[in-house]
Amino acid sequence: MDVKRPYDGSRRQAATRATKREVLDAAHRLFLELGYPAATMARIAEESDVPPATMYRLFGSKRAILKELLDVALGGDDEPIEFQHRPEVQEAFAAKSPEAMLDAFVHLLRGVVQRSGALQHVLATSAVVDHEAAVMWETTRQQRHTGQGRIVGDLARRRALRRDLTQAQATDIVYTLMSPEVYRILTIERGWTDDEYEAWLARTLRDQLLRDPKSN
Repeated sequence: MDVKRPYDGSRRQAATRATKREVLDAAHRLFLELGYPAATMARIAEESDVPPATMYRLFGSKRAILKELLDVALGGDDEPIEFQHRPEVQEAFAAKSPEAMLDAFVHLLRGVVQRSGALQHVLATSAVVDHEAAVMWETTRQQRHTGQGRIVGDLARRRALRRDLTQAQATDIVYTLMSPEVYRILTIERGWTDDEYEAWLARTLRDQLLRDPKSN
């Protein structure tokens, strides 16, 4: 009697993942080279050598391609894990001191902006002329503000936040100093190394946010 083998979809899943990677790589190149509005689905299909119908089946829209590119750049991989739930973020929150926590988040941010800074700059500049890009850029900024507000919330729970700052003010300071715009100004425009940027940001966040232990 013939025994049916269980269906193994691993090869198909691997092929689908490889095709998505080809599309994402091509879209990333075109977004940086042409900008978001000019990098049409047709151009992405041509660059990736993936049929348009397959691209629409896998992603649905150009906006979805850009969102996935940003998600991968921010998280460092294509695993479907929200940034706040990633192990490295949880480890940063578990740091023993407020200073160590800030240092850990600055180091995390360095990797994030290294991977995503150029793409975020494309999105920001495209938002001026493209409604779809503008909506995504606003969403990205709101999510960043919310996420960085959790750092301030943890400092407040530790009773480490400066007495003359409200949590809202402190969140705005973090949102500004940890922005991709500041990273771009210092490393691209002014030529700082990433080590210099990381050391400056860690020192500045400590100075701006943390209560003097002697005042407790």
